[in-house]
Amino acid sequence: MSLESHELEDLKTKIGRDPTSTELQIVAAEWSEHCSYKSSKKHLKMLPMDGPLVINEKGYDSGVLDVGDGYVVTA
Repeated sequence: MSLESHELEDLKTKIGRDPTSTELQIVAAEWSEHCSYKSSKKHLKMLPMDGPLVINEKGYDSGVLDVGDGYVVTA
């Protein structure tokens, strides 16, 4: 499980009790870097969200940026 102590306390406050082991696993997955972009969100916000090289615009699950020569990068 990858919840930090302050996140566990926040969860307890939000639901008003100790979470079950199943709830802990679900929240740990949902609040993980993979799902919530905890540490990378600030960097992802620096990427362009519209323009001539942006293929997949804001609102989609993943951005796609044309970097030329038939190559793209996704965020």
